[in-house]
Amino acid sequence: MTMAMSGAGNQLLSAARTKWAEKFFTPQAAISRIRRGDRILLGTGSVAPIGLLPYLVSRESEAGNCEILHLLTLGPAPYAAREFEGRFRHNALFIGPNVRNAVAEGRADYTPVSLSEIPSMLRNRQLPIDVFILSVAPPDENGYCNLGPQVDIAPAGIDAARVIICEVNPRLPRTFGDTRVHVDNVDCLVELEHEIPELPPPPIRETSIAIARNVARLVMDGSTIQVGIGALPDAILQALGNHRDLGVHSEMFSDGIVDLVRAGVITGAKKSQHRGKIVGSIVMGTRKVYEFINENPDVELYPVDYVNDPYVIARHDYMTAINTAIEVDLTGQVCADSIGDRFYSGIGGQVDFIRGAARARYGRPIICLPSTARNGNVSRIKPMLTDGAGVVTTRGDVHFVVTEFGIAYLHGKCIRERAMALIQIAHPKYRPWLLAEAKNRRYVYQDQPEPVVIQSLYPATFEWNHESRKGLHFRIRPIKPTDEAMLAPIFYQFSRDELYRRFFGNESKLVDPTIQEFCTVDYRNTMTLLATIRTDVITEVIGVALYKRGQDAKDAMAGVFVSPEYHNRGIGFELARRLCEVAKQSGIESLRLDFRAEDESVVRHIFEKHSTLCVSTNSNEPPFMRATL
Repeated sequence: MTMAMSGAGNQLLSAARTKWAEKFFTPQAAISRIRRGDRILLGTGSVAPIGLLPYLVSRESEAGNCEILHLLTLGPAPYAAREFEGRFRHNALFIGPNVRNAVAEGRADYTPVSLSEIPSMLRNRQLPIDVFILSVAPPDENGYCNLGPQVDIAPAGIDAARVIICEVNPRLPRTFGDTRVHVDNVDCLVELEHEIPELPPPPIRETSIAIARNVARLVMDGSTIQVGIGALPDAILQALGNHRDLGVHSEMFSDGIVDLVRAGVITGAKKSQHRGKIVGSIVMGTRKVYEFINENPDVELYPVDYVNDPYVIARHDYMTAINTAIEVDLTGQVCADSIGDRFYSGIGGQVDFIRGAARARYGRPIICLPSTARNGNVSRIKPMLTDGAGVVTTRGDVHFVVTEFGIAYLHGKCIRERAMALIQIAHPKYRPWLLAEAKNRRYVYQDQPEPVVIQSLYPATFEWNHESRKGLHFRIRPIKPTDEAMLAPIFYQFSRDELYRRFFGNESKLVDPTIQEFCTVDYRNTMTLLATIRTDVITEVIGVALYKRGQDAKDAMAGVFVSPEYHNRGIGFELARRLCEVAKQSGIESLRLDFRAEDESVVRHIFEKHSTLCVSTNSNEPPFMRATL
């Protein structure tokens, strides 16, 4: 912490020693309040009471046969060491690195539970506790200690425990939200100043950067995001650097949020709940994020039974929940807490946010993971989950799955469609094996060909700003998977037959086209360009142009449409020009343009300056033009 933060905390502490002297205890005296057989809850993350832990496990302490519960904590966990087996037994509500071996070796327990459910389990004694030990910032002049960077399950722990022991650390940041506890509700205050445990950012690999680029394509400007901590979440936050007006509602966040706030990306201006505020429950990171949240009114921390409540999450329009996984099977089941039968982490808030985002207006529930593990020797997309692996997100809840090889949209899809979508984003060397396994399980057709591997990256170079003949400023850019909501007003103007004729030709073998299919392109064999205008409130799609490469790789079907209220402004002309330019760069030599007879003059007008046109004279098929690029 900075000297200013520590100095302010020491001033408060000095005044509190006098005003509430009867509440201050020595570490030994406070620990003596613990009885043999007590169940002890420890504070989370950087408010783990690491100053008191040596006294808890010391020979002088009479604590024994005690169960110690907590979520992920930073710093040492001496009670989980082999030498204390029999005296203490840890019960992990989320498995962190400091207790992972103890759980794996059977010297500690793991309780799988969603974060949002833990507070009620503490209060109703389904998960009974006797003692709660945590770190707090010193009491203010009114007697309120501050919970600092971790609120999560603390209020419930304070309500439920018989004895509350607070390690008072003047270096702890003071935060806003539901972060205060009065000294009258505390049994022991123990003055122990020390550095706050930090979580340094892990190195980011190229694979994480590639995944992050794909995830960023799913995040709309103005979205409210949930993203955790670690290398992949950090990469995703970096990939959002060109977005605008993002908000945050997340049970956990770290240093990456600070960078986006300072860059003007995170403003919270479009949030439908807690507008302008960064809302969270747990903050873990380095000194940078702790200093950022200190007395910052733009950051509010609340308990997880509020932040992680799916109903609360669903009230955020454009809620985008971004969660990681260990493996996914071809039916869409997601394992996120174990490697086979070895418990690794926990359920955390994944189910809370996946379900909440799914119910939000224009919500995006996203699961992301690298396509392989163990230096590429294991596929993370599997025919079935590894023996012993647990399902955290069910196949019925999963929506988007993202790897470095692309995006698979699974919700509402049959098993065959899911399997093929996931095979397409698996690592190329495992795709033949996955397809063979899918055939063995009758997930796909027995003669199902292997899909082409396409690693599609959003081509930011295909973005242009234009001004129409009547002074209208509009932008032409490639479509993103997140544009579904914006595309809907144009999409639903057409019947199924009109969609084929305008955008796909007359391929009757196609299933009913959906908006999601329009939004999911590879930017080479399929391309959709949008013409958009932006007001102070929304971005509106006013025109669409697309092509779809045919069996002959040099030819493609194409179509252009402009909303009627924007006709005669040169928008269709610019869309056609840019579509021809992009198609030519992709190696396409001609575009087939299907049209109604009465539209021939319009089609000729918008394309004739960009290509050589010839009109089909075959009376046995609908009229079309072929544009030679």
